[in-house]
Amino acid sequence: MRGIVLKTGFITAACAAVLLVTLGLGGSSSARPTLIYAGAADPTYLDPGLVSDGESFRVTEAIMEGLVYLKPGTTQLRPRLATKWATSSDGKTWTFWLRRGVKFHDGTTFASGAVCYNFNRWYNWSGPFQDASATYYYQAIYGGFKHNDVSGLGPPLFRSCAKKGKYKVVIKLNRKSGTFLPSLVISSFAMQSPKALAQYGADEGELRNGSFVPTGSYAFQHPTGTGPFKFKSWTVGEKVELVRNNSYWGNKAKLGRLIIRPIGTTTGRLQALQNGEVNAYDLAAPQDVATIKGNSSLKVITRAPFNVAYVTIHQGTGSPMNDLKVRQAVAYGLNRQQVVDSFYFGAGKLADEFIPPSLPGWSSKVQKYPYNPNKAKQLLNSSSCHVPCHVDFWYPTNVSRPYMPDPARNFQAFQASLEASGFSVTPHSAPWRPTYVAKVNDGTAGDLNLIGWSGDYGDPDNFVGTFFKSFSAQFGFQNPAIFNILTKAANETSVTKRIALYKKANEMIMKYLPGVPYAHSNSFIGAQKRVHGMVATPVGGTWFQGATVG
Repeated sequence: MRGIVLKTGFITAACAAVLLVTLGLGGSSSARPTLIYAGAADPTYLDPGLVSDGESFRVTEAIMEGLVYLKPGTTQLRPRLATKWATSSDGKTWTFWLRRGVKFHDGTTFASGAVCYNFNRWYNWSGPFQDASATYYYQAIYGGFKHNDVSGLGPPLFRSCAKKGKYKVVIKLNRKSGTFLPSLVISSFAMQSPKALAQYGADEGELRNGSFVPTGSYAFQHPTGTGPFKFKSWTVGEKVELVRNNSYWGNKAKLGRLIIRPIGTTTGRLQALQNGEVNAYDLAAPQDVATIKGNSSLKVITRAPFNVAYVTIHQGTGSPMNDLKVRQAVAYGLNRQQVVDSFYFGAGKLADEFIPPSLPGWSSKVQKYPYNPNKAKQLLNSSSCHVPCHVDFWYPTNVSRPYMPDPARNFQAFQASLEASGFSVTPHSAPWRPTYVAKVNDGTAGDLNLIGWSGDYGDPDNFVGTFFKSFSAQFGFQNPAIFNILTKAANETSVTKRIALYKKANEMIMKYLPGVPYAHSNSFIGAQKRVHGMVATPVGGTWFQGATVG
């Protein structure tokens, strides 16, 4: 889901000229240009193993690299710090051959020892590091740790990492997994310098008011990877400054410096671009795209849809949603096309299933639910919840997400179409953070609620597996057939077999209806036309390595 905490870091126009000169945009004699890029908030921390938000990953992905990565602008897996890999016939043993001649930013050598250090670091985390607020992605992919200190954690996927010479490692898993390799593109699993991690207390932390906080200086002042940019400084509320890694093993960055600034509102980011205070900004609102395109000095860079907005249908004790006919009535009673047409400003496409069409496993054969109020009423009157069927429907406030630009308007349209379809809707709302997402996750956000998901890596398990592979309090249902097929698909290492399993799973899900997907949407970067070579990645990141300012 990659939540963000919005903070305001907007500078006034009066300060802009001073800042532009300081950062190299006002006639600097620097040999290489500086790019100033605005995000929506400060990073949480700069140790990617301890975060799950896009604002943090935007920075760490420029500093650090994993064994594999996604070809910029696609979801195609490519070698990075590993040049090739192989798996055993049982899918439990993975061998990686490592790239030679790579150094971390502190001058130490990247080799097999560093890979095993990182894997063992994640596996051996204990105490507060096992809290979900600290290690969300490790737990999502690997399950438990060497010793589970937190109840509810399952057995770990990872078993061991062994060096086979300087540039070869063998990683053993406790069970076969089709998601192990593709998940390595997540920045949480980037390779970091063992020397810097140890020297600057990366594994020191505690829980404060129920949330994890690192207490060492590594995550704030010393993030150290092998990437095309090196960390220079972070001034909270103002900027993160990165500089070119002149010793990078691959194609070196064209920029001399990369400045990433937090500006907490879409209006503030647009104004900063229009005033020349930034060269580009992320999460441009769909309604601002026409304004940006109408400026002869600006342009829009588009991310392909890699997300889904959906209505959760929560099943539980005494809920009308336990009846399939009621769930079907909800699906036919939601005027999804109207919402996409009215509130996505041309950036949305109707979603008929929980994964985007770009992912393998998407099926053209899923059950479709076009808006049909009369059919919805017929279903209700033959169900356990006759017309008017009373439902509680929740939506979030104080948020705009790429998959849900205007939650309140989405809700209002859905409320009207449901009430025209035989339902009596009681509205509820709550702020996105800290209340709404927590209520959705623990299953207390009504019979229906608005939520969505942005993908983290190019695999269908990251969508339907995240939602429906096991019991989730959010949805509140038990369906062993769906759980089993998704578990089988996640563990399958044959690509052909996995695709077939996910197609079948998507067809099963849309017949069972644990929720109703309604939109896949583009997201946008606003930029000056003189910015070239910057690539928006489908998984929500930005590729700065080839960027320049002309």
